[in-house]
This record gives sequence, C-alpha cells and structure tokens, in this order.
Amino acid sequence: MGFRKMTRASTGSWLAQAYDPDTRKQTRRSLGTFDALPDHQRFDAAKVEAEVWFKHLGRGGSIEILTVEDVARRYVAHVKNEKGDDYADDIEARFVRWLYSDPLAKVNVQKLKRHQIEEWRRTLVQTPVVSNPFADDPDVRERSPSSVNRDLTPLRAALNLAHRRGLVTTDTPWIEALQPIKNADGRRDVYLDKEQRRGLLAHAPADLAVFLRGLALLPLRPGALAALTVSSFDKRIGVLTIGKDKAGRDRKIKLPEATAAFVADCAKDKLPAAPLFARADAKPWNKDAWKKPLKEAAIAANLPAETTAYALRHSAITDLVTGGLDLLTVAQLSGTGVQMIERHYGHLRKEHAAAALATLAL
Repeated sequence: MGFRKMTRASTGSWLAQAYDPDTRKQTRRSLGTFDALPDHQRFDAAKVEAEVWFKHLGRGGSIEILTVEDVARRYVAHVKNEKGDDYADDIEARFVRWLYSDPLAKVNVQKLKRHQIEEWRRTLVQTPVVSNPFADDPDVRERSPSSVNRDLTPLRAALNLAHRRGLVTTDTPWIEALQPIKNADGRRDVYLDKEQRRGLLAHAPADLAVFLRGLALLPLRPGALAALTVSSFDKRIGVLTIGKDKAGRDRKIKLPEATAAFVADCAKDKLPAAPLFARADAKPWNKDAWKKPLKEAAIAANLPAETTAYALRHSAITDLVTGGLDLLTVAQLSGTGVQMIERHYGHLRKEHAAAALATLAL
C-alpha cells in the first residue's frame, strides 16, 4: 500500500500495488481519499479496500475496473453477437429503462453490495405500469410478477457473464437478490373454443378481426404477429418468417394452403415494409391499440372477462397439443422452449394419453 499527496493542501489518496509473478508486471490501483472518515480511520479503511482487491486478483479476477453499466453494455454486445440484433435490442431497451439512469449503474461491479441490488429491485417492483400514458384516462396497474422477472433477468445474466469472465469473483451480491419470482408464469387458463373465437372475431372491428384471425391461425405471440411486414411472407412457397420474437432469431413456418391464402390477402397491394396486419389507419398494431376494442368485443361476445389477445395464442397451442402434434414441433412453431411447453401444456398430453389408453380396455 502507498499514500500519495500531490500538494500540501490536498487530502491525498491511498494506493494499492500488486505484483503478478506470471507476467512480472506490477498493477497499481487508486483506492480513494477516504476523506469522509476521521484521519485516524483512513489507513484501516484503505487497508480493507486493498485486501479486497488483492483477494480478487488472487482468485484470478480481472484488473479492469468496470461499473455495472459497463458490464450491462458488454452483455448486450455479447447477446448481439450470439443471438442477433432483435434479441439484443430488447435487452438494451430494458437496461435503458431500468438500469442506466439508476444509481446502481455507476457502482464498481467489484464493490457491488447486496443491499444495492435489493434497492434496485424494489424500484423495479414498485414502479407501476402505465398503458397509453397520453390518453385522458391512462390505465395504471401494478407490475405483474412475470413482468418483473422479464426485466430483472437481463441484469442477472449480465452479472453472471461478468462472473464467468473473471470481471468479478463472487456472485454473492445478486445470487439471491435477483432470483426470479416463482410460479410467475402460471398456466394460461382462458381457453376459447373455436365457436368462441368466431364470436370474438364477429364482434371485433374489421381491422382488429383480421389481426385476431391471424392469432387464431398461428400460435404466435401478439407482439410477434404485429411486427410482421409484407416482406415476411414469401407467397411463392407459402412460408412466413417470424423475425421479432422472444426466440431471438428468425424462424420460418410453412403455412397450410388456407392460411397462406389468408396471409396473401392481408399482404395484397402493400409495400414490402408495410405491416402485414395493419390497423385501419395503416399503422401496426400494439398492445395499447388492441386492448380496449378487444375487451369490448369479448364483452359483446359473452366471453370470460380475462380474455386477452394472448388467449388466442394459448387456445391455438392447446389445440395443437391435444391434436397430437409432438411438443418439439409445437415449441418450434410457437417460438418457445420445449420445457416451457411441457410446463404449461404437458398436462393436456397426459389427459390425451389417458384417453388413448382407455381405448385398450377389453
């Protein structure tokens, strides 16, 4: 350890220096002034800080000094390289909203404390969701557990990557503090049979009915369907390319003849960059645009109050599973993992199997 005082009037700062026998190089690090402490306590505080750094280096830790924001930005670059721009852009947007402007972003990742992570998480949980904020009567509600999980997962992943790369040598500050909420993604219990789906389409405005029909025919997330453009559909071979989704990469779906005809009709006389499923004003659909008219259509059709756009995806996946399609193919079509399909829909296969076994009775 050392102490540097540049002028008689300055407070001076404490330094730590480490020697690496492998590289035969010395590394010096400024520990700070500790001027918030009384004079007689500064050496002890600097010694503790130096020992923490020496321990970090002794475990193979990096000599780089990075903030939580630095780690997050490196993770975005890593994801972009591994999974593509769309997936990385989604993570970046979550960091912009929840992390970069928070005090946590400026904390040295090697000095990260659990209480700092817990404070950031409290802010995340307690910030309400405001739908359509520019409306006269915006919809304000508490954040759902599943929404909290989606927003804290990127930070946990970024810190875990930093840990694996030796930028920080312990995951103690976040290993528990960033645990996801258990059972946040419960089964989607609002199932609409085909007659109910037809009723919903019949009571919806014409432009929304086209969008809802797309959800009924394709097991896609509403946001993924809304993001499709005319160029996403290859009419010659009847293939639809899903580009923006949680899956993180493009996937292609070969459409049956009737569905391909429906999609081709939606694309007719539109430019390649135009939304494939557009609103009456030619703008793409989004959650704020479909929420109210969908709710009104559900009420008019005497459907459950919990009916949402996602209920159509759930219903389509349910029909695929109960129809006997293997779970791997269902997962590929819907853009999710086999484990997730098994968790939410595996019970349907068990019931289907039980019914099949019943036919074996003599």
